[in-house]
Amino acid sequence: MRGVYPVFIKHDHDMYLAYIPDIDAMTQGKDLYEAVEMARDLLGTHSLNHELPEPSDTDQAMKTAKEKADEEDFAFSDGFLTLVDIDTIEYQHKLNTRSVRRNVSLPAWLNEKADAAGLNVSRVLQEALIEKLR
Repeated sequence: MRGVYPVFIKHDHDMYLAYIPDIDAMTQGKDLYEAVEMARDLLGTHSLNHELPEPSDTDQAMKTAKEKADEEDFAFSDGFLTLVDIDTIEYQHKLNTRSVRRNVSLPAWLNEKADAAGLNVSRVLQEALIEKLR
């Protein structure tokens, strides 16, 4: 699932605090970029255990922020509203780092040279595939 979610971000002392009304959750970052990245990560992490709701519109997001996150001395709803995208399928793929056995054939001379150079053939293959797929 892909979606774009409203997120309130507000600077507080030396941190940027982010509130995601659609999942009623907060995170933070040391700068604005990190706060947005952490909001995306929070959405992705939430999606691992719960189905993400449909993104709300900005009016509903404001209403939720005022009802659930605003406090007397700190109000997310007077921070700035931004939109954060998430692709839950892509997020799950990034986290799926389990190893899979794959049989690979190499010419004998290439295998000998790799061994002599002390190369980890599996790692070299992973790096080459990552580069090729970019």
